[in-house]
Amino acid sequence: MDTPEGPPPERLRMLPSRLTNHAAMTANRIVDRALAQAGVRRYHYALLAALEEYGPASQAALGRRTGIDRSDMVAIVNDLAERHLLERAPDPDDRRRNIITVTAEGLGFLTHLDRLVADAQDEFLAPLSAADRRHLLDLLTRLVEPRD
Repeated sequence: MDTPEGPPPERLRMLPSRLTNHAAMTANRIVDRALAQAGVRRYHYALLAALEEYGPASQAALGRRTGIDRSDMVAIVNDLAERHLLERAPDPDDRRRNIITVTAEGLGFLTHLDRLVADAQDEFLAPLSAADRRHLLDLLTRLVEPRD
C-alpha cells in the first residue's frame, strides 16, 4: 500500500473499505496467477463451478448466476467448448437458446482448478492462523450477505 513517496495518510490507511479493496486486489492477482498456470481466467473457473454445482443451464442463466456479462459469456463458452470442457446443445423447450453442460473432461479440469485456487487461497491467507482464517471468512460473509 505504500508508494515510493511513503504511506498514504492515516485516515486512508484505516478505512475498512480501502483495506478490503486492497486485500481483494491482492487476492485477485494471486488467483489470476494461479489460474493462468492452467491457461484460464476466473470467469472460466466460475462457469465450470456453476455447471458442476447447479447442473446444465442456459447461457443467460449462467451469466446471472456467475455475474458474467452476456458479451463475455459467449467467448468463455466458445473457449471451453473448443477445449471439450463443456457442451452446448439446443434447448428442447426453446430452440432459440442453448443449454450448457459440463463434460467429464470439464469436471476433471475443474478438480485441477480447485487445487490451484486452494493453493492461491493459502498463499493469500498465509499471514493468518487457521482460526483467524475462519474468523475472516465469517466476517466477510456477513459483510456481503444481503441486508434487510
